Amino acid sequence: MFAEFLKRLTAPAPSPLDQTDARLALTALLVRIARADNHYSTAEATRIERIVTERYTLDPADALQLMRDAETLETEAPDTVRFTRAIKDAVAHDDRIKVIEAMWQVALADGERAAEEDALLRLAANLLGINDKDSALARQRVSARK
Repeated sequence: MFAEFLKRLTAPAPSPLDQTDARLALTALLVRIARADNHYSTAEATRIERIVTERYTLDPADALQLMRDAETLETEAPDTVRFTRAIKDAVAHDDRIKVIEAMWQVALADGERAAEEDALLRLAANLLGINDKDSALARQRVSARK
């Protein structure tokens, strides 16, 4: 279903994604974080739905469709290293910092800091060009909002 999209995203020199494709790729990355501990909880799915609804000003039906598409894309996407590097090359830096915050929201949604989610988040942040300090600050901002 997403073969052409993934081919464009993982091309040696991907062009910047349009808004719709960027939404899909970044939402798929949130799904990957949620699934990292092999338990995609209702709390995590609900948090992703809320994030995409607010971030992209979507109505509930459109947010749900984006999530379903992202869940499918996440299963078809290449390994995290290639997928995340491709997103980095196609998404502006400021948006990537916001994605790290969203990833922390998902990782902390179920009230637990799973080691697998922490590890994947550290890897993804690094691959997105976000340093450990900025990622830690993003986590602190998310934790302060709870």
